[in-house]
Amino acid sequence: MKYKVFVDGQEGTTGLKINERLSGRADIDILKIDPERRKDPEERRAFLNNADIAFLCLPDDASRESAALVTNNRTKIIDASTAHRTDPNWTYGIPELSKNQRALIKDSHRVAVPGCHATGFNMALYPLIQEGIVPKDYPVTCQSVTGYSGGGKKLIEKYEGTGADKKNLESPQFYALSLKHKHLPEMQKVNGLVFPPLFTPIVGDFYQGMVVAVPLLARLLSKKISAEDVQNILASYYASERFVRVMPYGSESYLDNGFLDATGCNNTNRIEIFVFGDSEQILLLSRLDNLGKGASGAAVQNMNIMLGLDEGIGLE
Repeated sequence: MKYKVFVDGQEGTTGLKINERLSGRADIDILKIDPERRKDPEERRAFLNNADIAFLCLPDDASRESAALVTNNRTKIIDASTAHRTDPNWTYGIPELSKNQRALIKDSHRVAVPGCHATGFNMALYPLIQEGIVPKDYPVTCQSVTGYSGGGKKLIEKYEGTGADKKNLESPQFYALSLKHKHLPEMQKVNGLVFPPLFTPIVGDFYQGMVVAVPLLARLLSKKISAEDVQNILASYYASERFVRVMPYGSESYLDNGFLDATGCNNTNRIEIFVFGDSEQILLLSRLDNLGKGASGAAVQNMNIMLGLDEGIGLE
């Protein structure tokens, strides 16, 4: 059986990657809209309603518009934008998040792909909140270093161009300094945090890959626990997950002279979680490909689950 798949926003970074991941699959028929008519609502409506799976790789407002164009009870939508990530009528698309999440995704017709920063943050922190280790009113902070592809076409063109400000881009750049980054609502809601995290992302002069860091002070936790204990808890929580690797405690052998490479999971759907520290300070680090597990890989993984297929098809 062939499933009909339509990518609304096929020219964007995530859309291109989804098409690339699906292009060699014999079980998928990719529906292609005429580029000149890709903004025509009626043409998009026809493609969306003809698909078994529709990926929305669009700005938020356009994603909401496309979702509203689906008028049948058959088409399943996977939205890669920020538009529906905290909407209670949409299922949050991290299958590994809890023992129930995969079943919720399988039975859903509306799935929101998490943000890349949020994926690293949630997968490191969520189990510790569920285990009653990190209290929900903890003053959570997070930093994330990411490649510039996460900023889409405009930022890619800026970094890969020859403009007058090219020299300035050699240095890592803090951004979202209003402290209102678009991933914050899902980071707070998914974890049930009383307060939003203080989140400071950084973009670097490399194309893809990212590391998300969440520091914890042991004295503020609900239980007396060490970094090694945290590693054991996370390793047990994700033990059966093929795309999640909780690295051994004291993972110096995975570092390069003490440095952690943000590109180590590139071109995979894998996320690696590291735990460093001692009995007083604990550092959680999530490494993933912002275009893989942080975007297109997660989207395809969700699609496989929604269609009742092996979720690793096209990802391993």
